[in-house]
Amino acid sequence: MTLAELLVRLGSFGLGLTWHVEFDEIVDPRYVEMSRRSAGAGLDTLTLLSLTTPFLQLIGAEARGFADDKLVLVLTEFDSSLWDVRAVDERVLSELRHHYPGAKDL
Repeated sequence: MTLAELLVRLGSFGLGLTWHVEFDEIVDPRYVEMSRRSAGAGLDTLTLLSLTTPFLQLIGAEARGFADDKLVLVLTEFDSSLWDVRAVDERVLSELRHHYPGAKDL
């Protein structure tokens, strides 16, 4: 599963967020652009989505989503297939569990 897939699954909850993305290592030129754009004010969801497609896998990355300067969502990718998702809204987690039945609570 890619970051783009997760962003799409967030639906309307994710649209209004501002994102800050950090990486443990740079393995794709798009990482540099994402880092540059997410510094300071951050990226809107549609811009982040455009930078993550097609098929960009992140390794050791964390995307933090903010609503009105409040942290509401953290997406952490460990190895291009294992994600940790933390959200203040249980409905977001429920929606992701619905689409990804193999998801487990930590």
